[in-house]
Amino acid sequence: MTATLTAKFDGKPLLPESPVDLKPDTRYVLLVKEELPAEAPTAWEILECMAGTVPGPPDWSVNLDHYLYGVPKKEDRR
Repeated sequence: MTATLTAKFDGKPLLPESPVDLKPDTRYVLLVKEELPAEAPTAWEILECMAGTVPGPPDWSVNLDHYLYGVPKKEDRR
């Protein structure tokens, strides 16, 4: 049987934070691991989640002003 539970240690016996479904008078092996608080994401991680591509016409880089402001298109000299 494998179960995961969280418990709080106040210097006395461990106190499960929720009810446990374990057989009384049974020996169990416990692996104790400190639960670290979740770190807030960095600004770069947030920006990475928002990053992507926007579909557009093939001459978008040449005629950006046309698509944004309506000025006449330039000739694509690629």
